[in-house]
Amino acid sequence: MITMDPLSVQHIEKGKNQLIMIILLSISTFLLAIYALGQGSSSNLDMWTTAKILFGIDVPSDLQSDIIWKLRFPRILMAVIGGVALATAGSLMQGCLANPLVSPLTLGVASGAALGAALAIVLGITIVDIPNLGIVVNAFLFSLIVVYIIIQLGNLRTISAESYILVGIAITFITGAIVSTMQYFATDAQLSQLTHWSFGSLSRPELIDVLWIGVVVIGLMPQAIRWSWDLNALTLGGDDFAISTGVDPSVIRRNILVLSALMTSVVIAFTGLIGFVGLAAPHMARQIVGNDFRKLIPCSAVFGSFLMLFADTLGRTLFAPIVIPVGIMLSVIGGPFFMYLLLKDKGVKS
Repeated sequence: MITMDPLSVQHIEKGKNQLIMIILLSISTFLLAIYALGQGSSSNLDMWTTAKILFGIDVPSDLQSDIIWKLRFPRILMAVIGGVALATAGSLMQGCLANPLVSPLTLGVASGAALGAALAIVLGITIVDIPNLGIVVNAFLFSLIVVYIIIQLGNLRTISAESYILVGIAITFITGAIVSTMQYFATDAQLSQLTHWSFGSLSRPELIDVLWIGVVVIGLMPQAIRWSWDLNALTLGGDDFAISTGVDPSVIRRNILVLSALMTSVVIAFTGLIGFVGLAAPHMARQIVGNDFRKLIPCSAVFGSFLMLFADTLGRTLFAPIVIPVGIMLSVIGGPFFMYLLLKDKGVKS
């Protein structure tokens, strides 16, 4: 009979507990999605009626079917997919730059998207001459342009990994100044549209848009998880240790930044600015699985989907029928909770 040493047994038990926590969080997200489908302004489509329709107990009317599958379902699916994408991008950025304060917002990816949207809304400068699609395409392309600038600066030998965040902040200030100038000269209608876009909302994408976003995010997730081994090497011993294990720090940082930018851009191009998930979800995940990116990336994705869905559901129900944009709700909910995580004395599990 083979006996294991106490450390191995403890490690296995710890892994089981972490897996159970992730599964419970996934189940909670699924139940929250079912609950969210039953929340809305329609008086004849409450949570119980919706549950009966979903499980085939009742047959929905045409109106009920349209409300569930054309209005509520795309929004909920967008919350889950968007949360996965932004949280995964945040954990990847924090890992490759070894900075827990890095996120798509602090690196300037979101501000680049805001600049692209402002050019389309205020000046009418778009790649695609279709009103709504032009804003989406502009936001997507300009966020990628920001990442290209950061990567090119990163190729300079004089810039360190810690300087990436400073470059991102500088780009955020520059793009913010340009957007503010355009807001100053914008008409009331243009200013209203730009302000609404900057709030971040899950109601804009249609189901076909959400499905395409899901295809992109799901297609990128395996590569993100595959890079978890390289991220562990970077975070455990820095660049020198990573090089000794066969990992090229500059190449892995460039590749991860590109992948993170794609994940972020494909979401915020449709939803508008949603930034808190990419910063907070990885920190929440670390409280459960520690700094092992093999576990941290999928756990961050689950936390991101739950956080996004919870904030959107609360925003739809708190002052119903008034809907508070998810970007505002995430800041209201997440800010104090994030401060609590930073100030608590328990620290991060290893």
